[in-house]
Amino acid sequence: KRAVMVESSPGLGKTQIVAQVARELGIGFKAIHAPLLQPEDYGMPVVYGAKKDALKFIVSADKFPLVDSDCPENGIFLIDELPQADASAQKILANLLQEREIHGQKLKDGWTIVATGNRQVDRAGANRILGHLSNRMTRVELEPSLDDWTTWALENGVKTEVVAFIRFRPNLLTNYDAKNEVNATPRAWVEGISARLGVIPKELEHGVFSGDVGEGPTAEFLGFLKIYRNLPNPDTILLNPDKVEVPKDAATQFAICGALVARVSGDNFGRVLKYIRRLPPEFGVLFIKDSVSKDRSIAETKDYINWILKEGNAMLGGGKK
Repeated sequence: KRAVMVESSPGLGKTQIVAQVARELGIGFKAIHAPLLQPEDYGMPVVYGAKKDALKFIVSADKFPLVDSDCPENGIFLIDELPQADASAQKILANLLQEREIHGQKLKDGWTIVATGNRQVDRAGANRILGHLSNRMTRVELEPSLDDWTTWALENGVKTEVVAFIRFRPNLLTNYDAKNEVNATPRAWVEGISARLGVIPKELEHGVFSGDVGEGPTAEFLGFLKIYRNLPNPDTILLNPDKVEVPKDAATQFAICGALVARVSGDNFGRVLKYIRRLPPEFGVLFIKDSVSKDRSIAETKDYINWILKEGNAMLGGGKK
């Protein structure tokens, strides 16, 4: 029953991760945004007569998974942006975390409390969490993972141009610096860059994307994007995987892998693999990994199984049995 606090620099997707966990477990999910809650959201006082115990509080079942509410028996109750709540709100939430009740009304036993928030060191609006509140939860720090983000991105329709670029320049997945007004973060790459790539005119990309991830990352991304857009037609590679020229520089190799991941399927995997084998071996590993993340049926093909048993096993240090 101990609450957990997930904290990180801004833009890593803390809130989405918690909601995704609830969906995958098939349990309930309810969230409150701590900085916006008003005192009355924690309970409205109502007087019944003149007795000492006549003052009672009505707590909204819309905001909390209370025992008498219509919420499922099991779920995750998210307190979002907890460090941005003021001291008075934190005191109320401290009691909620410890006693699992608010003004005498209890939370359902099957609900886990999870809080999220930015780190105070990032100076992103986070206040210091009161000592007694901090002591009532387990604080864990979320760190970005290139492989985890890539898998998620390919499963959730993030443009392969963006994924291929982040593979090429992994330090730009997140480079949050409180001194900068605009920072590259996973959220900015997905919601700012990927969602509008191909939607806004090319001549506006620099101005718009700079407002999402900053000048430096935008310049690098647009340079990569120019290479990506000038690659050989993937259909040409599919028709002649043994003959189409293989690029020599790393940036173009990352770009061509990304372009092929976008086109690969269980039906054409074998032909694409012929071309990928002509690239340095490490690109074969990246291509296989990203292709399976995008299309699980590839893992059932004969060509994939053969690659795993032979080349893949050797590259990953498995050797021969």
